Amino acid sequence: MQGKRLVSLLLVLTLALGMTLQVRASSIEETKKKGEALEAQKSTAEAEEKALADQLNTLITEMDQTAEQITQKQEEISIKEDELIQAQIDENNQYESMKKRIKYMYENGNTQFIEILFESKSISDLLNNAEYITQISEYDRDMLDEFKETVQRVNDQKTALEGEKAELEALQVQLQEKKDEVAVLLEEKAEQISNLEVAIGENAAKLKALQEEAERQERLRKEAEEAARRQQQSSSNNSGSSNNNYTAGPSISAPSGGGGLSNPCPSGYVSSYFGGRNSPGGIGSTNHKGQDFAAASGSPIYAAAGGTVTTVSYSGARGNYVVINHGGGLSTLYQHCSATYVSSGQSVSCGQNIAAVGTTGISTGPHLHFEVWQNGIPVDPSNYL
Repeated sequence: MQGKRLVSLLLVLTLALGMTLQVRASSIEETKKKGEALEAQKSTAEAEEKALADQLNTLITEMDQTAEQITQKQEEISIKEDELIQAQIDENNQYESMKKRIKYMYENGNTQFIEILFESKSISDLLNNAEYITQISEYDRDMLDEFKETVQRVNDQKTALEGEKAELEALQVQLQEKKDEVAVLLEEKAEQISNLEVAIGENAAKLKALQEEAERQERLRKEAEEAARRQQQSSSNNSGSSNNNYTAGPSISAPSGGGGLSNPCPSGYVSSYFGGRNSPGGIGSTNHKGQDFAAASGSPIYAAAGGTVTTVSYSGARGNYVVINHGGGLSTLYQHCSATYVSSGQSVSCGQNIAAVGTTGISTGPHLHFEVWQNGIPVDPSNYL
């Protein structure tokens, strides 16, 4: 009787272990499916991360190209500024020449022209001489109009280039904003992938624990079945013998320079000379078209010689600048000014205070960038100072 109860107990325990294994199998299947879902999410996130990285690289390439275009536009603007300065100088020279001829005619009258007419040997010669005198006057007016048109055309071209540069700079700002947005999304996507990898790792550990527990439970079930089988066999063999001869089966555990120009900035010192040099900031090299005088901001800048102011303007590279035409093809330029005290068309004398030292435009500190032009070409100022 006691053997039958023990067999029944073993059978119940085996049944309970079987039910537990079914529950474990269900949990293992659910954990496997969760792992597959997490892997699918990770694959999707990695594909999205790659797309974002490609988009970021494309934006960086577009920004580099736009930066190159902006630099090119600035170079084109600088060229147009030089052309504009020379056109203004040419206009001033033509105007000065016309004023001299008008002054000569006013002071000497028209006697020379009358003499030319009286020297005519025929009506045809007389008409030709009269036409020649008229052409001189018309030439002056035509040349002045032509130079004015040139100044206007170059100025319009410079304005158009500045507009194109502004559009490129606005595009660069938009690209930077988009780049920042994509960078944030990329960072968030990387964090999502990291979290998924953690979840996948935790799920894999859980799956391993469930599988190990299922294997242990399976072993226990088999041991319980084997114990029940042996006990049942033993009970059958000893069915007629005394209970005192009964031997119990195994126990089962529960699961668990000096050239005529004066110094334009005597309060400063020469910090950079004309010609090749390292560019400001120490990156690359450049052809320095002038001579720099380092001085305190606000220090006076003087006209290096007497002449006519042809330009008082501002540009992104030069900052506030002044151009003086001294005649004979000689001009001087004064750049990066914090303030200017003269206006276009004004006559100035040598040593007149025309501006103040500053750091406007492309500049690494307060200084005067002084250029000397001879017939429209920048030359070494040391040879003229």
